[in-house]
Amino acid sequence: MKKFRAVRIFEENGKFIKKIVERDISELPEGEVLIKVRYSSLNYKDALSCIGNKGITRKFPHTPGIDAAGIVVESESKEFEEGDEVLAIGYDLGMNTDGGFGEYIRVPVDWVVKRPEKLTLKEAMIYGTAGYTAGQSVYELVSSGVKPEDGEILVSGATGGVGSHSVRFLSKLGYDVVAVVNGETEEKTAIAMGAKRVISREEAVENSDKALLSQKWAGAIDTVGGATLSTMVRSIKFGGTVTTCGNVTGAEMPGITVFPFILRAVKLIGIASAYSSKERRKTVWEKLADEWKSEKLHMGIKEVGLDGILQEVDNMLDAKLVGRVILVHAE
Repeated sequence: MKKFRAVRIFEENGKFIKKIVERDISELPEGEVLIKVRYSSLNYKDALSCIGNKGITRKFPHTPGIDAAGIVVESESKEFEEGDEVLAIGYDLGMNTDGGFGEYIRVPVDWVVKRPEKLTLKEAMIYGTAGYTAGQSVYELVSSGVKPEDGEILVSGATGGVGSHSVRFLSKLGYDVVAVVNGETEEKTAIAMGAKRVISREEAVENSDKALLSQKWAGAIDTVGGATLSTMVRSIKFGGTVTTCGNVTGAEMPGITVFPFILRAVKLIGIASAYSSKERRKTVWEKLADEWKSEKLHMGIKEVGLDGILQEVDNMLDAKLVGRVILVHAE
């Protein structure tokens, strides 16, 4: 049996232990496509899986890694051939199905898309789930009819994974982006990524119980939920669009009534990137590879090997991580 290395999370006496182990390919789950992983990336879901968060992973032992990019080794589907360079993100990868923190994955064919011609495997993992989610958000905003000349676009969590990619994409497309930031360091980062200007987290929240607020934004991309999302919805101009994909500050939208929707025709679109259709994935990835691709894509990227990824998991959990971490597997 062919051996490979992988991060493995074990549950032992009520505690969760992170180890790098050697496995057999025969131990991988069933699926039509076997992929030699070249790159993965570190996401917060991966860090939570590493500490046994049962909302992310229920089955242990387990290999995290919700993102993977690599080369097809075996395929039972005519859609892919040996040697094809492919991407796999979302669905159950890295959650309860062994993920990209191993040198090989085996997954269903529906989880796999071919690498776009103008995107390298490493660039795909710089995007990862965060970039793809941002891409979906921008796609929905643009498709809903919001144009650059309509006014400013507000982005919350603008220096996080989804937010920072959203700022880059929107800026590349000619939109004036207003970034919600926390402090001077985030302000400088957001401006460097392409934001026209910034506002503080406090400025982004209106705690009044007014059903409608002054019309400020042509559209908005929200990554945090809670009062920020509520304020966005009540502040969108007539016919504008808000996308939402996170709930770090809360799952409720205080003060929201039907009035923004029936008096201002505001559209609120949820982004569930993990289970988006294969056709949507192909469409968005092609845009990320070409017309939305920013020259600042590689800004703030740190590459580590398998032996270094567990330290980066700890850094993320301790809120000491700066930038995005890409896992590079040995060839």
